[in-house]
Amino acid sequence: MTTSSRKIRLGAFAMGAGHHIAAWRLPEVPHDASTNLAHYRQLAALAEEGLFDAIFMADNSAAETGPVAARSGGSVRFEPLTLMANLAASTTRLGFISTVTTTYNEPYHVARKFASLDLLSGGRFGWNLVTSDNALEAGNFGREEHVAHANRYERASEFHDVVVGLWDSWEADAFLRDKAAALYYDETKLHVLNHRGKHFSVRGPLNAPRSPQGRPVVVQAGASEAGRELAARTAEVIFTAQPNLAAAQGFYADIKARAAKFGRPPEATKIMPGVFAVIGKTEADAKAKFAELQSLVDPQVGLGLLSRMIGNFDLSAYDLDGPLPDLPVTETGQRSRQQMFTEFARKENLTIRQLCLKIAGGRGHFSVIGDAVQVADQLQAWFEGGAADGFNIMPAFLPGGLADFVRLVVPELQRRGLYRTQYEASTLRGNLGLPFPKIH
Repeated sequence: MTTSSRKIRLGAFAMGAGHHIAAWRLPEVPHDASTNLAHYRQLAALAEEGLFDAIFMADNSAAETGPVAARSGGSVRFEPLTLMANLAASTTRLGFISTVTTTYNEPYHVARKFASLDLLSGGRFGWNLVTSDNALEAGNFGREEHVAHANRYERASEFHDVVVGLWDSWEADAFLRDKAAALYYDETKLHVLNHRGKHFSVRGPLNAPRSPQGRPVVVQAGASEAGRELAARTAEVIFTAQPNLAAAQGFYADIKARAAKFGRPPEATKIMPGVFAVIGKTEADAKAKFAELQSLVDPQVGLGLLSRMIGNFDLSAYDLDGPLPDLPVTETGQRSRQQMFTEFARKENLTIRQLCLKIAGGRGHFSVIGDAVQVADQLQAWFEGGAADGFNIMPAFLPGGLADFVRLVVPELQRRGLYRTQYEASTLRGNLGLPFPKIH
């Protein structure tokens, strides 16, 4: 049992039926998981039972269509902020982190929505700042082509600064609400942004007061060069896809060093790699669960996932049992994931079909398949080995996969002294151990 006061942070990555692309086909998974409120309420309750810091949701603003999409389970979903507002009302300590893109939104809208949700929840919200990697989104916002990679990150950096500036519009004690003196707020504690930049012109102030945690937690997930720089400067939590311990250690050290260049101490940024988890009461049980999921993968659905995640390239003309073709550097997708998948194929001599199956669950994230002790061993090795401050758990199927983690792995981590036995605070920032933000 460890005696360290440092504890693992955990996020529950809720993705409809689960993270394996064939999860929706399992009989125990709700047929309408991605639009089933009772299902998500169950996930939130499980995450809070497991004392998770937050439940996390990804998002994009385009529906996949066509023959491949018709055979997969992810074409429709709830808008996450709307859903999370409902879930926050049924929980008391669990945090909520939602993806909202900077590519097809405006800063004032994003700042106001998150500020309102943070107030309504008592300070339990976080914003996952992303640049859109789904080229289909462009057509929903009046564009013929998706925004180029470099331009997306340039816009995202300024977008972040505007949102945080708007969140800092009011000091915590600005609102006096003194009826006798007819004084509602102290004008000296109001900060008007007056931002003028390359991409945005925003006067402010925000018409929402400061929240109990100061402002929502900023989360980032980019791993390209531009993404790492943005994360090191802005993010308080970083989600990342790292396939093994060595890669995770390198990313961890790189981000902490980059953050130091911006005057940020190591504890100001929590790095939480994604972990695709399949847990059983025994190792054989876990492997059987994974094998069943793999047997349900439709080849065309697997190819569709690979095509999008390797940079929005159509691979349908290539032989599934042939090698991955040489592809140009993507301008519309995730460059870090393109590089990772290409390296998988080359180093392991994988065919396209084999690569599809390799990423069908974890999508390039670290995968653990085993019993509670085996999974805890892996998490402990990463946590104590300079690779992670916590993890974003990606259950293969839901709700069963999250229940397995909460009821099998969490007690094992607690037994080792690596994980909390009760919540430390009422806010997301407090539970993550992040400093209270000062107004810029």
